Amino acid sequence: MATILKATTKGQITLPASWRNSFNTDKFIARVNGSKLEIEPLDLDQLVTKNDEYTVFDAIRDNQGKGIKAQDLVKVLKDLA
Repeated sequence: MATILKATTKGQITLPASWRNSFNTDKFIARVNGSKLEIEPLDLDQLVTKNDEYTVFDAIRDNQGKGIKAQDLVKVLKDLA
């Protein structure tokens, strides 16, 4: 199913409720793949099990130049939820 989504003046889009309710999460990940924007549900438990590490924030701006492992970030996010 496809639908046209319009960005607000702040660049935000809204995923239709029927799409959001199709997944057992309220968190989604978006990435650019060539000329496409891909959005998929985010399973935090699955993210922790991956061996790949990703920087998900600007370390210089957000952490005095130090990086953070994805597993550590997921732990922080789960503690906040």
